Amino acid sequence: MNEPLNPASIPVGIVGLGLMGCSITTCLLLSGHPVVAVAPLPVDMETAEPRIREHLLKAHQKGLITRSPEEYKPQLTVTEDYSLLKDCKLVLECTLEDIAIKKSVYDRIEAVVADDAIITTNTSAIPISLLQRQIRLPERFLGLHWTEPSHTTRFLEIICGDLSNTQAADWLYALAHLWDKEPTLVRKDIRGFIANRLMYAMYREAFNLVENGYATVEDVDRACRNNTGYWMTLVGVFRWMDLTGVPAYHTVMKDLWPTLSNQTEVPKLIDDIVKAGGKGVQNAQGFYDYTPEEAKLWKETYEEFSYDIRRLALKYPADVVKKKLAQKDENSPE
Repeated sequence: MNEPLNPASIPVGIVGLGLMGCSITTCLLLSGHPVVAVAPLPVDMETAEPRIREHLLKAHQKGLITRSPEEYKPQLTVTEDYSLLKDCKLVLECTLEDIAIKKSVYDRIEAVVADDAIITTNTSAIPISLLQRQIRLPERFLGLHWTEPSHTTRFLEIICGDLSNTQAADWLYALAHLWDKEPTLVRKDIRGFIANRLMYAMYREAFNLVENGYATVEDVDRACRNNTGYWMTLVGVFRWMDLTGVPAYHTVMKDLWPTLSNQTEVPKLIDDIVKAGGKGVQNAQGFYDYTPEEAKLWKETYEEFSYDIRRLALKYPADVVKKKLAQKDENSPE
């Protein structure tokens, strides 16, 4: 972990090649890593390479990369053979949210990788401290929480479990910057980590507003798009309060917070949809009614948006003001 960070000399393994596993694979390929992508399910062997190739093609069309998609082919090995992970310095597990399944995967990974290889999980729900106790060397285990599409978004959470080696976390944090991420290091394990805890607090209040008749699903979404969604790409909640006046938030909190939902049960609205088989645009059945064509177009529109918002976000990185100050200093007369 003390060697210079050069993705080309850091082979990475990925186990699990569903929707997110493929976009993570794409991100790592774009960053220069040799990638061994293991398919735990036979269907993944059929769908993974076409999906990754499609990501690479779209990235090329959108100007995210200048190399042709075919040039990345020598970097990628798609296989069902876990033994090909043996030279990987980092392995990412992207399987189902089931501890028994994950443990069986960890056993197969640990059987072949070196003892100093780092193993991570992309779980968004299971505590890292619980999962790391499923492996032989828990100190080398951390969480890497991505968001979809992983090859265009800047988001990544690196999560330490109770037994994680902090040097491994620092190494991942540095490496993540080479993946074009603005990573967050979660220093103490907590269920849901950071982004999900913030988001699910908002989801809970959204359900509360709809189920109690204050607003429709459409109106809640519209409020999110045109308020929170308007500034969130530039700043987070604390910087936003700094920009718009801290005392006002202090005043509002005293009266508003006691009225917010503290419901602990799954809302009936989502429960009914799931029990009826609804999966959102995946099967055109969710909080909105979709025709199959509308569902398909929403998927395509989100993909288009992810590239557009990436271009805007890269114009305003987290240190944008520091960079502007540095430019002013360079341009100022002696």
